Parts: sequence; structure tokens; C-alpha cells
Amino acid sequence: MVLQTKFEDFIQQSVNQDRLFELIHGEIVEKLPTQLHAYIIAQFITHLMAYLTQHPLGWVLPEARYQLPNDEENSRIPDVSFVRSEGRSLIDEGAAPYMPDLAIEVQSPGQSDKLMADKADYTLANGSEMVWLVYPKKRLVEALTLDDRELLGEHDTLSGGDTLPGFTLAVKALFPI
Repeated sequence: MVLQTKFEDFIQQSVNQDRLFELIHGEIVEKLPTQLHAYIIAQFITHLMAYLTQHPLGWVLPEARYQLPNDEENSRIPDVSFVRSEGRSLIDEGAAPYMPDLAIEVQSPGQSDKLMADKADYTLANGSEMVWLVYPKKRLVEALTLDDRELLGEHDTLSGGDTLPGFTLAVKALFPI
């Protein structure tokens, strides 16, 4: 098991400077995105930025790091996150000491459904209001809150709920034709 100080030393090594690593329950996990993965992330960022231009509630962030102050076994990097600006400023060094209001995870090759579920459970249990899990091969999105879980296919529409009031996105818009 790797603790936070060893993890910080590891990611600061010059050989790791251009790589992304998460600390998940004490295990170092490298993020290995594909072009499809990046395409889906870009779709989320594009649609969320358009929404936030009209509704300036906060920030949409790709690959931002979050780590709770009392948790030395986890340092998480959702693929995309939304953070309300009210009462917060953008962190310019190290990890944000809280979970984002919305975390979006896109399944990469080699990532199990169990790992995806674990990421959602951890994030929700530690302060996120909503998590969207994207399964590119299945062309599905799972929308989760502490109280609800909904599986959405290409003919469904993703809703921002109370976290992003009025935000909607057709699931099919996330995937290339």
C-alpha cells in the first residue's frame, strides 16, 4: 500500500511528469486514455462549457486532482469534473481538498465495471452530488446520486438535476457516429 507522501514523490519523478496517476485505496493506477476516451471527454467539456456560459455556476475541469485532507490512500482524478464556484476558488497547487460536485468517469480499455462502480461509490460517499459513468463500448451512461441510479442508452437524455439545473445532453451526442 502506498501512502500519500510516497505517492507525491512518485508522481513528481521526471519519468512520470507527462503521465497521469491516481491513488486508489493505496494502489497507484495509471490513466491510459484512448482517442475515443478523449473524444467523449471533449464532448462533455464542450456541452458543459456552453451551459456554464449561460449559467455561471462554477467550473468544468478536465483531469483535475482531488484528495480529502484525512485520506492518505486516495488521490483521484475524474476525467471531467464540475465544481461550484460559490465559496471556492480554483486550486493552483496540489489537489483540491474536497470532491467535485459532479464527477465524470469514462471507462478506458482495461478498466473493469467494478473499478468504475468503486470510483462512483467513493466519490459520492465523500461529497460529490452526482457521478456520470460512461461505458463507450456499450454506448451507455450511468447517472448516479446517493439516492438514485439510472442507466441511459443512446436514445435517452442526461440531466444535470439539482447540480446543474436545466442542463440536458442527449447521450448519443457523446459518441461518434
